Amino acid sequence: MTTASRTAPHTEWDDRASLAQDSLDHFFGVDGPQLLNNSHPAGDNATFNYWWLAHLIDVRVDAFERTGDRQWLDKAEAAYRNILERNGGSLFNDYFDDMLWYALAILRLHDATGDDAYLRDAIAIWNHVVDHGWNDTMGPSVAWRKQQLYYKNTPANGPFVILSARLSARDDDARYLDYGLAAYRWLTDTVVRPDGFVEDGINREEDGELDLHWRFTYNQGLYVGAGVALAGATGDERYLDDASRTALTALAELSENGIFRQEGAGGDEGLFKGVYYRYIGTLLDALDPDSDAARELDGFVRTSTDALWRSAVRDGRLLASDDWSAPAGDKVDFSTQLSAIMALELRARRAAR
Repeated sequence: MTTASRTAPHTEWDDRASLAQDSLDHFFGVDGPQLLNNSHPAGDNATFNYWWLAHLIDVRVDAFERTGDRQWLDKAEAAYRNILERNGGSLFNDYFDDMLWYALAILRLHDATGDDAYLRDAIAIWNHVVDHGWNDTMGPSVAWRKQQLYYKNTPANGPFVILSARLSARDDDARYLDYGLAAYRWLTDTVVRPDGFVEDGINREEDGELDLHWRFTYNQGLYVGAGVALAGATGDERYLDDASRTALTALAELSENGIFRQEGAGGDEGLFKGVYYRYIGTLLDALDPDSDAARELDGFVRTSTDALWRSAVRDGRLLASDDWSAPAGDKVDFSTQLSAIMALELRARRAAR
């Protein structure tokens, strides 16, 4: 299928999400293989941000699903091709989390287009990760990258669980769910505190120690997404309980005055909030809307996107800051803009319900 049918009513948040999408092209777009400048104003483009571009596919699919407008699907497929072109025609790189983000986005392209080539690519990445990244160091789980097979973290295992659960719904190969459940158990037993807060990783320095100083929304969102995906794959609502606990603990630990605190000055950290919004969106879809958890999370989405909108509008366009309580500074990375788009796409979807 190559069209999306829109049945929900149009709201002002549709216009705002579309403005954010258009503003990404306005402020960051460039001709040729670069596709998007890494920052606005344009600066150093030497870094190939493979995983940022994977999330670009995701946000374009968000816009397609929301509007039914084929231009957004065309942009998503262009981003898919751009990663391949700039990666020498290969799906793979050295970072297992990068590849898993790409696979998750590719799987959504399959669902949007019906093209089985995308499904084959997503499966190829899953197999590559298992063959090269799965090992028993610190417990059965996925390593962060090929050069550090001893280092295990949430950024690799979270998307692996989500991808495994989603593939299990499309293929009767029991390995998908078996591996996904094993990685989820590793996360729960190793990096998740009793209150649901998710730490980043373990054994980075080959000392068996947890990294307790990296407290990121990104990790919370990944565990939420993993729980929701497994609840859908298994029918076991206990995974939703895990997801809800983590989602709410993240608000208590990492937010102030209805928004998340700044997690860094752009770069990879610019994308972290967006990951949380993407996966609490899946949680909100799964929860009873009248539950206390759903009400609190929905209220946070509203409060925070209101703040984002107030701070980010610039001359009729939207340029986001890493701090949603203040206007953007002199330099903005496109990772930061992607987080804003994910949040606004979620708000638009919620507003249309």
